[in-house]
Amino acid sequence: MKSDTLAGIHKRSFNTPRPWSAKEIDQLLLRDSTHLITGKNSFLLGVLTDYEAEILTLAVDPINRRLGIAKDLLKKFENICLQKNINKIVLEVAKNNVPAIQLYKSCHYVTKGKRKNYYTSPKGEKIDAIVMVKSI
Repeated sequence: MKSDTLAGIHKRSFNTPRPWSAKEIDQLLLRDSTHLITGKNSFLLGVLTDYEAEILTLAVDPINRRLGIAKDLLKKFENICLQKNINKIVLEVAKNNVPAIQLYKSCHYVTKGKRKNYYTSPKGEKIDAIVMVKSI
């Protein structure tokens, strides 16, 4: 999938935080530690280190939500982590993104903390991030 396609999916999926541009996605993909997993009108971008992984973004086009696509992307990312002997995945999610929080909880991610004023809405409002972790 090309970065402009990914940026389009991201734009349709998010308004907080602001959607990522194709250029920003390209810059992330240049790193050896970045992993891209794609699905039907969806993608997950994650970063692997020697000891843990971080999900940078998980975007599913609104027309393809509630079909299990996000869970499939998460499972594929978890399998990559296991192959690399990484057993901890971290992510941040906006506290007002209830569907995403429910998804992560259903996949056994647990809340480990909060990042105050981490995101900015299109109207300039500050939104806390919930830090979630899964041991695999």
